This record gives sequence, C-alpha cells and structure tokens, in this order.
Amino acid sequence: MSALVELDRLGKVYSTRTGDVTALSEVTLRIEDGEFVAVVGPSGCGKTTLLKILANLEQHTSGVGILGNNELGANRSDDVGMVFQKATLLPWLDILSNVLLPVTLKRRASAADKENAMDLLRMVGLGEFATKRPHELSGGMQQRAAICRALVHEPSLLLMDEPFGALDAMTRDVLNVEVNRIWRDTHKTAVLITHSIPEAVFLAQRVIVMSPRPGRIVDEITVPFGPERTLELMGTPEFGSLCAQIRRHFEVSAA
Repeated sequence: MSALVELDRLGKVYSTRTGDVTALSEVTLRIEDGEFVAVVGPSGCGKTTLLKILANLEQHTSGVGILGNNELGANRSDDVGMVFQKATLLPWLDILSNVLLPVTLKRRASAADKENAMDLLRMVGLGEFATKRPHELSGGMQQRAAICRALVHEPSLLLMDEPFGALDAMTRDVLNVEVNRIWRDTHKTAVLITHSIPEAVFLAQRVIVMSPRPGRIVDEITVPFGPERTLELMGTPEFGSLCAQIRRHFEVSAA
C-alpha cells in the first residue's frame, strides 16, 4: 500500500497574549491509502488541531506534512471531505442541495453531480428525504447527510471530528455501523477524532493514542478485526481487552 498522508515531526504553536502555547509536538504518522485511522486522547491534546492541519484549515509551525503529492499548508486542497461535530446543514436548502454544496460553491452542478449526490443519499437511506429541509430530519439523519456532503466531490481523505458526540448512544451505535459500511463501500482513507475508545476500536484499523498537551503520539495500536464490523463485536472479550489497553494510557496520565 502507498501512503496518502505522511507527517514528520509535525508541530503547532499558537501565539497568545500571554505567551506561546504548544498544541502539537513531534507528531510523526503515516496513513496508508484506504486505511481507517482513529485518534483518541484527552481534551485539549490537539486532536482537532491535527485534523484542521490535515484539512488545510490551519498551518503547522514545524515539521513536514504531505497529503498525496502536496505539502500541507501550501494550498487549500479539494481532496479532503470534512464531517464536523454538528451537521451544520443550511436550513433554507433542502437535503439534496446541502449535499451538493461543495460542488455548487465552485461551479454549477451537473446532472451527473446530482445523480452522484442522490446515489450517496440512497446509500445512507436518505433517498426519499432529498427534498426535505434539515429541521424535518432527526439528528442522526442530518449527520448522514453531512457525511454525503463530505463525500460528494470524491475526496481521497475523509476527516471526521467527533461527528456523533451529540447523539444518543443507540443512534451513535447505528451510525457507527453505517460509517463502517460507507468506508467499505467507498474505499476512502478516513481519519476519525473521538473521545470514545469503543467507537475508535469499533471503526478503525489502527488507533492513534495522543498524550495531554502538547499532543504527541504515545502509542499506535493495530485493531485485529476484519473490515466488516457488527455491534456483536463490542461484546467480545477481545474487543473489551483492546479498549482496556487503550484506556490504561489515560489512567496513567490522570494519576
């Protein structure tokens, strides 16, 4: 496999009125094309900062970052799709128009674009809701639409920042199964930021564990389960053992 993302000693320092704050330090990471990686760590450890750097929404201050054949921070990339903590759908547009937004901000949507968007909506079970407004959908359905919006322009890298944190546990479980299916169907490279260790283990092929600020990678754990995941997996001893292994990092840091 070839690497889609390569980070070498990446760092990020914010300048504030009271002095510099180091958010990330010496982050070295390689993400293979088609891989699903989850990043976990305590609040304030720089997880979201790392995601924003990958999305070219922020620039790193040291080290090197490569996405595809381009250096991170050099230019805004159209090769990234982002799913935020909230669906952030525009309330005056219908769901199809919201999904098409990354396309229509650049050019007029073609018939092929609209069909692609409808295919994505059908893939996540929202085909019949294309003409509805966001307020007519549940929170989980809105996040499904947000995932479609992130995928509509065919990015190589899908970034997800705590996309299901505000949802109830049952809806979250259903959407985790859905994300696993979407990843298998689309073969996208995916990076998930989450505070939920079980969610990270359930979805990812590899879990990256970060330290408290300044964020550094303290462990990389390969998840030994196959690509297809079902909720029954979460009840197995192997799943629980892996979650406990990751959780011990935070028990030590909190001691």
